[in-house]
Amino acid sequence: MDFSISHEMRQVLDTLRKFIDQELQPIEGAVEEAGSGATELLAPLRAKALKMGMFAMNMPSDAGGPGFNTVEKCLVDEVIGRTTTPIARRVFGHVHQALMHCRDAQRDDYLLPAVRGERVGCFALSEPGAGSDAANLQTMARAADGGYVINGTKHFITDGDLADFAVVLAATERGTGKQRRVTAFLVDKGVPGFRVGRVQPMMGHVGLGHAELVLDDCRVSANKVLGDVGQGFQIAMNSISAVRLGFIGARAVGTATRLLELCADYAGQRMQFGKRIGEFQMIQHMLADTATEIFATRMMVLNTAWELDQGHDVRDKVSMVKLYSSEMVNRVADRAVQIFGGMGVCSDLPIERFYRDSRVLRIYDGTSEIQRSRIATTLLRGGAAALGLD
Repeated sequence: MDFSISHEMRQVLDTLRKFIDQELQPIEGAVEEAGSGATELLAPLRAKALKMGMFAMNMPSDAGGPGFNTVEKCLVDEVIGRTTTPIARRVFGHVHQALMHCRDAQRDDYLLPAVRGERVGCFALSEPGAGSDAANLQTMARAADGGYVINGTKHFITDGDLADFAVVLAATERGTGKQRRVTAFLVDKGVPGFRVGRVQPMMGHVGLGHAELVLDDCRVSANKVLGDVGQGFQIAMNSISAVRLGFIGARAVGTATRLLELCADYAGQRMQFGKRIGEFQMIQHMLADTATEIFATRMMVLNTAWELDQGHDVRDKVSMVKLYSSEMVNRVADRAVQIFGGMGVCSDLPIERFYRDSRVLRIYDGTSEIQRSRIATTLLRGGAAALGLD
């Protein structure tokens, strides 16, 4: 396996890190204080990222993106993990992988404007009764008059409050569980029958809106179907795999690395009982465990990314990455709070913010319990070889 990158790619990563460390990290506290006003605060930095070619970096070249391979995209996400999710999403964009299924006029109306930063989309899958059980959607799309009438409610939809359009997942045939045919639809803000409900308050990721979306006899034409009718669940699962590997796995490595740097620096300065706390064995063990877990997670991410670039089926490995990385960064954030003591829970420092922000990683895009169930099921059916561990 070869994780080496070109000189040009190294320059991209160095420039990106300098931009994040020097211009984004210093305003993290202000962004959290701004709350819903963070979008306006970050607008100039978003414009700068666009000018620098650092927007929608997960997109291929034929969609207007840089065309990085999976290893390169994960290295980019690792660097982006050095700042908060609200800042990363506003400044660098979050063009959902599902939009790669746009065809013909849909590319001009949705995909390309999103990559250029002209339109914002959101991905509407989760429902009050269908979170982890994503195959059991209650939102229904009924064929009518050459199009569809959609009814249902989505919730916890990131950017649902400000998005110009939504990719809405709805069942197009009645049934239960996986017997349902799920279809993805492109639904524009302002279409009759489509409205934003309340913005749901969260303990972390302050500055991002997580909203309810209500569809009440919302009519869309047949040309708003994304992909093929009945392909929605496949589109969702393939898109979520990309999120689990890069946006969760790689970014967790970046976040944990930043926390480790803060902890090591603090341990080398903080004096207790006449010596630096870094001289205490318990602190040393926490630092060593953190460094080791970061290294292990980074290798998992890069290994899986490399295999994906070779065309291998990595769905189970992505589940392992999602599981381990989300729990790893939570352990690291918890240790950071412990090392910093009282200052670790003080909002003067970023430690408590990362502690709050990291907790949701064990829940969204597939809970830890769901990942363990998938991994164990594959193992019991086909042994270690089925997981690529032989």
